[in-house]
Amino acid sequence: MARRLRARAALTALLLTALGTVSAPPAAHADGGRCAFPAENIEERPWALQRVLLDRLWQESRGEGVSVAVIDTGVDTAHPQLAGAVDAARGADFTDAEGDQTTDTVGHGTKVAGIIAARPHDDTGFVGLAPDATIVPIRQNDADGSGSVATLADAIDHAVGAGVDIINISQDSDAAPGDDSELARAVNAALDADIVVIASVGNDGADGERRLTYPAAYDGVLAVAASDRNNERAPFSQSGDFVGIAAPGVDMVSTVPLGGQCVDSGTSFAAPYVAGVAALLRAEQPEWTAEQIVTHLKQTAERAQPGPDADLGWGVVDPVRALTRDTAPPGPTPVPDPPAPAAPAPDVEPLDLGETHAERAERLGTFVILTATLLTAALAGTALIIRDHRHRNGLASMRSDRHKMGSPR
Repeated sequence: MARRLRARAALTALLLTALGTVSAPPAAHADGGRCAFPAENIEERPWALQRVLLDRLWQESRGEGVSVAVIDTGVDTAHPQLAGAVDAARGADFTDAEGDQTTDTVGHGTKVAGIIAARPHDDTGFVGLAPDATIVPIRQNDADGSGSVATLADAIDHAVGAGVDIINISQDSDAAPGDDSELARAVNAALDADIVVIASVGNDGADGERRLTYPAAYDGVLAVAASDRNNERAPFSQSGDFVGIAAPGVDMVSTVPLGGQCVDSGTSFAAPYVAGVAALLRAEQPEWTAEQIVTHLKQTAERAQPGPDADLGWGVVDPVRALTRDTAPPGPTPVPDPPAPAAPAPDVEPLDLGETHAERAERLGTFVILTATLLTAALAGTALIIRDHRHRNGLASMRSDRHKMGSPR
């Protein structure tokens, strides 16, 4: 039996078999209820978009001319925000389910596509990060979990043949297919065709165990973890040294079949967030290779440490920074940030620790000498005054006696 793949959505995924078949994740309203198709429009701007200066971002690029293959459960073109965003003719259907690549009974693929390229609409604050990019829908999975490693390889091959610029894969398997498998061959073919391959890392991180997931763990694939509002790893997001970058993946608003929006969480929705930024960057820098696009996204990500870690990779993707900073072609790999310069030594006033015993004795001795000197001077001055007073009195007495002696009798 073919190995199954999981299209994971944290907190909503249905574990269908021990082999990890595709979950048919029921979307959730913002209030936590089930999401019916169609859904109501969410008027507010989602938090994952509030953190981005969209007007500033779209001054640089809107993703025009860039095509993104969404290998998933199909993309519903009946949604008003996706009707003009999907090139169904370039897509394909690798399932046995009713309908075609524009049929999405699960809603997973439609949400992924919306995060990338949903067009603006007056009834909602939600919009895709690359609203002028084109979605190429490839249905490889469905509500019955019919997707396998073999059909995923076929879907990647089709995307390469369709000439897409970016491939988004929001599903994974924790059973290693092997470097010589059809999946590894297909991934390498996409990389050789200069396609940016982006994959979610999976949602089994709550137990703290690090495990490789595929195709995210293949060399050259940009493995995307989920972050929360505080730019920290979402509790469900898989950790590991293969994690390349992170993006918002908690309480993500996006389009659902037939219209409206719902809220869901998972690395499945962090990956298309990065794919949307990659589409903007490919449109702005058409001469850059796929490898350079990936390097630049990592280099400009927001991080708390100089280099990568196992939770968030090189950090949380920063859309505006990616499009406005260091526009020279990057090297093949990102480099850690230089250490912060050392702060200058503070100018500290000397601390008065008080007198020592010797200093106090010296001060007292000086005081005694000074006092004695002043007292001696005072006594000498007093004696001089008394002597002068007596001298004056003596002269006066002599004058009086002479006067008396010279008087006639």
